[in-house]
Amino acid sequence: MTVTTAVRERLADLYAAYASCLDDGRFGEWPEFFTEDAWYRVVPRENYDQGLPLSTLSLKGKAMLKDRIYGIESTIFHAPYYQRHILGPLQISAGADGVFDVRCNFLVVRTKRDMMAEIFSVGYYVDKVKVNETTTLFTTKICVFDNDLIPNSLIYPI
Repeated sequence: MTVTTAVRERLADLYAAYASCLDDGRFGEWPEFFTEDAWYRVVPRENYDQGLPLSTLSLKGKAMLKDRIYGIESTIFHAPYYQRHILGPLQISAGADGVFDVRCNFLVVRTKRDMMAEIFSVGYYVDKVKVNETTTLFTTKICVFDNDLIPNSLIYPI
C-alpha cells in the first residue's frame, strides 16, 4: 500500500484526534484509538535505543488499556492537572497489509492549578497504524521519552 494523500490525511486526523482526546480528558475514549490486540508502551530513550525490553508502562491488548483507564478514573487519587500535546509532522512509511510505520515528535506540557506550566515529557512516537476502508487504528504505539525522569508519576497516557 502506498502513502497517498488520502492516507496522509487519515493519519493526520488520527493523531490530532488522539491528542485532543487526551488533552480534553476524555480518557474513556482513549482505548478506541487502538486495535483489539494493540501494544502501548512508554519507554525511556536509552532503553529503546539499546533494544532493552524494560518499559515504564506496557499495556498489551485493548482490555489492558481499558483497565488502565478504569484505574485513572476510579482508583488513582492525585492532584488534578491538564496536559497539552504538541505534535510534530508525521513521517510515514508504507508497510504491508495496510499497516503504516509512523514516527512523530511530541511535547507534553502539564499544567497544575496555581502553578506554572511545566514540560512533562518530550520525545517521539514510533507507531504502527492499520488503515482500512473504515478505520484507522494504532496496532503499536511506543512513546519514547527523551527526559531522564517523568515528574512525579505517569498517570495519563502520553
